[in-house]
Amino acid sequence: MVTTNATAHAAETIDAARSVLVLVDYQARLMPAIHDAAAVVAHGVLLAQAAHALDIPVIGTEQNPAGLGPNVDEIRAACAVTLGKTHFDACADGLVQAVREAKPQVRQVVVAGCEAHVCMLQTALGLLRAGLQVWVVANASGSRRLTDHAAAMARLARAGATVVTHEMVLFEWLADCRHPRFREVLKIIKAAG
Repeated sequence: MVTTNATAHAAETIDAARSVLVLVDYQARLMPAIHDAAAVVAHGVLLAQAAHALDIPVIGTEQNPAGLGPNVDEIRAACAVTLGKTHFDACADGLVQAVREAKPQVRQVVVAGCEAHVCMLQTALGLLRAGLQVWVVANASGSRRLTDHAAAMARLARAGATVVTHEMVLFEWLADCRHPRFREVLKIIKAAG
C-alpha cells in the first residue's frame, strides 16, 4: 500500500509548537446571513482563547473591510494581526508572509471562518499551495447554506486539508492531560458549554 502525502498528513496530530490559528472573515455585516452564526462565532472565539493560553499566534482576515466592515468584536480583539484583503484567497494579500512572521517555524495552520465555501475555502487552498499543512475547523466555519458548507468541507478534504472540530484541535494542541495549561484550556471548553 502506498502512502500519499495527504494520507500522511491526515495521520499527523496538530502540534501547538508549530501552529498558527487563522480566523477568516467573521465580519459583523456578514454574520446575520450565516447559518447558526452564534455557534460559528462562539467556536472561533473558543479556538482563539485556547490559542492565547497556549501561546499560539492568532491572525484574522477581513474581506473588503471598507465595504463589509470589521470582524465581530470578540474575533477582532482575539487577533494579534488582522489582514484586510480584497482577494477571496487571503494568501494573495500577504497571509503566508503574516503567518511566517507570526511564527517562523510554522508548518501547520488551523483555519476557520466564513463563508466556508468562498473566502475560507480559497484561503485554505492557498495555504496548502504554499506548502503548509492545513486543518479546517468545520464547526467554527459557516456559510449561508448548509449545502455550501458541506461541499466546502468535502472539497478541502480532497485537496489535502484535514477537516476537524474545535475540540479535536484543542486536545491535539494539549496532547497530554499533564500539559501545564490543561486545566486552563479545559476551563475554556467547559465555559463554552
